[in-house]
Amino acid sequence: MNRSTTLAAVLLAAAAGLPAQSRAFFGAMGGVATLSADARAEVAGGVSAAGLYKPENGAAAQVFGGVHFNDWISAEGNWVWNRNRVTLTSAAGTTFYQQERDSSQQGLSADLLVYFRGRKSRIRPYLAIGAGFIRFASSARATVVSSPAVAAPPASFASTAAAVRFPVGIDVVLYRGWALRYSFTETIRENPISPRLTPAGQRNMAVYQNLVGFVKYF
Repeated sequence: MNRSTTLAAVLLAAAAGLPAQSRAFFGAMGGVATLSADARAEVAGGVSAAGLYKPENGAAAQVFGGVHFNDWISAEGNWVWNRNRVTLTSAAGTTFYQQERDSSQQGLSADLLVYFRGRKSRIRPYLAIGAGFIRFASSARATVVSSPAVAAPPASFASTAAAVRFPVGIDVVLYRGWALRYSFTETIRENPISPRLTPAGQRNMAVYQNLVGFVKYF
């Protein structure tokens, strides 16, 4: 059983049989996003080739709203966004290119959250699982190409794909329905950059977001 299947089973089991006490909430967070990197090297016919991309940390944001069904189970809808600069490098024999790119992602997702303490508690840690769709867009800032020329990735490209999310976090209740929230989320989707490398990479893309913001309970 893989991680997502195991987590989903835990969440559904925890939700079973709990009485309904619904209460809406809304919030927003900002922070830092980190992309996973990828690289591949090949040797064929006495010629070596390598391709990789190196991401930089960037800004991230999330707006969310949902409902607490009871003290333990909540459902949440999210709009998520992040921006990262990425450097692509490929080399084969005497040819190479290096390209700096601006990249961004935004998407919609739905999460199921399980809290470990009731709503009367001031400190409420949670874990969650979610799914949605993420659109990735990238545009070139500068490209260095060797001689003889090697084909570099296009000036711009975009990709939309399904994604799974694994958030963990904590709500700290402040005053009159307001809470401070910290969350760490790993989002996994098909990699839109790796196929552009020469040789092409093989890993999925993971996005790690560290976010802090506020929640308002209604």
